[in-house]
Amino acid sequence: MDIQTRLVHAGEERINGAVVLPIFQSSTFVSPKEEEYHDIRYLRLNNTPNHRALHAKLAAVCGGEDALVAGSGMAAITTALITVLNSGDHLLIQDCLYGGTHSFVTQDAPGLGLSYDFIAGNAPETWAAKLRPETKAIYVETMTNPLMEVADLEAVVAFAREHGLVSLIDNTFASPCNFRPLRIGFDIELHSATKYLNGHSDIVAGVVVGSAEHVKAIKHKLNHLGGSLDVHACFLLQRGLKTLSLRMRQHDENGLRLSHFLAEQEQVAQVNYPGLESHPQYERAQRLFAGAGGVLSFELHGGVEAAERLLSKLVLPASAPSLGGVETLITRPVTTSHSGLSREELAAIGIADGLVRVACGIEAAEDLCADFAQALAGV
Repeated sequence: MDIQTRLVHAGEERINGAVVLPIFQSSTFVSPKEEEYHDIRYLRLNNTPNHRALHAKLAAVCGGEDALVAGSGMAAITTALITVLNSGDHLLIQDCLYGGTHSFVTQDAPGLGLSYDFIAGNAPETWAAKLRPETKAIYVETMTNPLMEVADLEAVVAFAREHGLVSLIDNTFASPCNFRPLRIGFDIELHSATKYLNGHSDIVAGVVVGSAEHVKAIKHKLNHLGGSLDVHACFLLQRGLKTLSLRMRQHDENGLRLSHFLAEQEQVAQVNYPGLESHPQYERAQRLFAGAGGVLSFELHGGVEAAERLLSKLVLPASAPSLGGVETLITRPVTTSHSGLSREELAAIGIADGLVRVACGIEAAEDLCADFAQALAGV
């Protein structure tokens, strides 16, 4: 079935004839046949009826054998990493990352006995030089935050297979509607479901999808760490997923329309969006993705001062972090998602103080462009 149909029907159960799965507001359940600790029916063990239905839907939509939801995107990412890596292991990880992932790898992972090396996502010829006997995994993002680079994802899969590594990818910026990394051979797909998957800026959640073996191991680790998703948030995420395909069409259209508009403005120095022909990985994005999503970033000739004036004059975008909701959000990454990085780290990955990131919502594209036009007129 088409992904739009699976988003609506996969994993659904008609309990007592209810068309919509109810919220099972119970922390514990009768579990007469448990064979081990993780089989006990208990909310923290991620196995309520709401969790199970959501896991089945996500696995079907992403094309994995199994799926798991977590209390946040970072809970999903960190639990996956410390499951596939043990003390003494080494990780290869893309050099331009979401700030939370970057902070975990650089600040927390060493205390767990994990080492890492950053790799350039578009220079696969340099990766082998950083391999060690203890290297166990390679981690990338579908589109980097906030510069919107598209790594050589097919080369990542080939490299991981050649060297016996577990390949992990954060697919938040694409969503399963625009890219399904398990199809090209990635082992583990991760999402911040706070964003596109839920789509309404009202919950925080994370997702892990992959083989039954990988998901089971990550679930067992998550069970011990306690990062479960509340059943009401499960209900909201399951509801949000049903409209993901429809919403992504508008996110894609708005991202492309606004990127083209900004690229034509004299006040704009640079636009970063994989759907633009000027993007260095445009051909790769066209080949791999069904759409380039709703997130873009740009710099103005006037730097920080011009960026701040622009933000103050815009009407429709809310000045707030996150993305993937129905409303457009705008932010300077150095003050939000990447505020935890040092000046040296920001410079190394090319994030300037004046860089502006826009996460397009599902408003009419012409209204977004008109709002930016009036704001730019005052910059």
